Amino acid sequence: MCGIVSLYNKRNVPVDQETISSLTRVILHRGPDDDGFHLADNVALGFRRLSIIDVSGGHQPFYNETKDIWIIGNGEIYNYQELRNWLIDCGHVFQSESDIETILHLYEQVGFDAPKHLRGMFGFTIWDGQKKLLFGARDHFGIKPLYYTETADSIAVGSEIKSLLELPGVKREVNPTSFYHYLTFQYVPDPATMYQGIYRVPPAHYFVIKDDQITLQQYWEAKFTPDESKPFSYFVEGTREVLLDSVNKHRVSEVPRGAFLSSGVDSSSIVGMLRTFEPVKTFSVGSDIPGYSELDYARRTAQYLGTEHHEVIVNAQHYMKELPRLVWHQDEPVADPSAILLNFVAELASEHVTVVLSGEGADEFFGGYNIYREPHSLRMFAHMPGWLKSSLRSFAEKLPDHVKGKNFLIRGSKTVEERFFGNALIFSEELKAQVVTENLRTSANYRSPWTITEEIYKRASEYDDVTKMQYLDIHTWLRGNILMKADKMTMANSLELRVPFIDTKVFEFAATIPTKYKIANGTTKHVLREAMKDFLPPEIKTRPKLGFPVPTRHWLKNEFYKWAKEIIFEAKVDHLINKAYVLYMLDEHREGHGDYSRKIWTILIFMLWHQIFIEQKYSFEPFVSPTVEIRRKKNASMQQIG
Repeated sequence: MCGIVSLYNKRNVPVDQETISSLTRVILHRGPDDDGFHLADNVALGFRRLSIIDVSGGHQPFYNETKDIWIIGNGEIYNYQELRNWLIDCGHVFQSESDIETILHLYEQVGFDAPKHLRGMFGFTIWDGQKKLLFGARDHFGIKPLYYTETADSIAVGSEIKSLLELPGVKREVNPTSFYHYLTFQYVPDPATMYQGIYRVPPAHYFVIKDDQITLQQYWEAKFTPDESKPFSYFVEGTREVLLDSVNKHRVSEVPRGAFLSSGVDSSSIVGMLRTFEPVKTFSVGSDIPGYSELDYARRTAQYLGTEHHEVIVNAQHYMKELPRLVWHQDEPVADPSAILLNFVAELASEHVTVVLSGEGADEFFGGYNIYREPHSLRMFAHMPGWLKSSLRSFAEKLPDHVKGKNFLIRGSKTVEERFFGNALIFSEELKAQVVTENLRTSANYRSPWTITEEIYKRASEYDDVTKMQYLDIHTWLRGNILMKADKMTMANSLELRVPFIDTKVFEFAATIPTKYKIANGTTKHVLREAMKDFLPPEIKTRPKLGFPVPTRHWLKNEFYKWAKEIIFEAKVDHLINKAYVLYMLDEHREGHGDYSRKIWTILIFMLWHQIFIEQKYSFEPFVSPTVEIRRKKNASMQQIG
């Protein structure tokens, strides 16, 4: 696990060492163990290393036998041993045991098809001195981040936006369209970012930089292929088999491992399966507010599974103290309060291990979100004629908000494409009109959230409604929220996070499960629960999904209220946000006249991000967490004992 930066000079001028060093230095937290550079022609590669595989010999960049093809990479390739053996048989000579070097020789063998052969998480760049091009790719689901930007002089690609911001000529400007979409989704959907002129390399895409231009190409697509001919037992047994294989593959490392543990099926399943292979250290986080902590359940699960368990409790003061630094680590605003909470359990884990396994992706692959049950609850509307649905909607919209059943009628009269924008829908279009300034509302930058979801729904047009929702979440929520916070908050603590559910082999099997076996028996991800029942305490197997509860609703009425008012007044965003309406929501929330916590938090995180990155009110130096030094000393002591 590492951080990478690549720089291509369009004027065919050699890149200065200090320039690439400055772009690499700012992501010290992603790789505190080592750095490495390669400068050739008009290209520079910069690398920060967190040592996981081939600790002694895995220094990057790697090069081929003739030293005219070089690679830097971030991530882990879980099938690298099989690929390595095949490539050796093909005549390739390796200089290390590193999985990243395998990608280099794979590129020599199959060219731009290399990413198709990889099983794992990755973002990498290859300089091909023979063909004078930069080639790189991002993994199938977007587990690892990869961004790019272009100036008059250069094209830059990196693991984090903060590296690109160090490049002369890159402007710190808000993308107004991204701001609009952020208000809907609580993150900025691919391929845009919150910055004008900075973009993500989308998951399952590779890029080529040649002749002063960057082009992108998709190399893989997630497709659901439900098999109605197989019995329920087939999918239960197959799920157990493919997940055990994935967990085993995700164990590869030369450093200590552990796992995050909440109170739900997903993380508990990972720990239960991992426990069949080795002793496990587990890590949990909770709040000090009653009703907002799952630590009791996690503790009992750890005891049942026999793990070495560690936990941390976070209060409002601790959360608030760390918030600015963690928004800096995120690069762009993500208004998921649990993203910040994730940092604290990552910090705890980093004292003990270098790698953690976690349960992200199970909901999207196996049908776990409670909202996926909605098509079943709305089935009475499925065969109604369009005119009747339209009449019901018109009638319901005229009802007072407090009338029971109003929202049910409105949602039932809409298609899934009309009502579902993913797991978060923060501001409706009507409320956006209240929150943004009039100048922004009437500008040409406005884009409906339909411009994001419409194309995705078109590709899923043949699926049933539940599968459409899964497909949309895989292409928006999973990559934009879940995986982004997982990467940024763990790497802030120099900790590698691995997600065995988010694996191409796992998805290929999960994609064959019919909806009738995913949403069944009054619950979600029914197949997964049955497949994992032998690994879990009985109380966890049937537990509904709770997520990562954070008491922002409570804190905004109390501990965070004064801070919230201050940031609303101080942030220089009057050209974007109607502050009077935000203050109105804050006071209405405090007085208990409505729950505006998600909406207020979305605005506050954007304002704080704006102060950090646009106004540059805060300054953060490259930083390695003290817990990493504690871990290093422990590891060194263990090695001496060994």
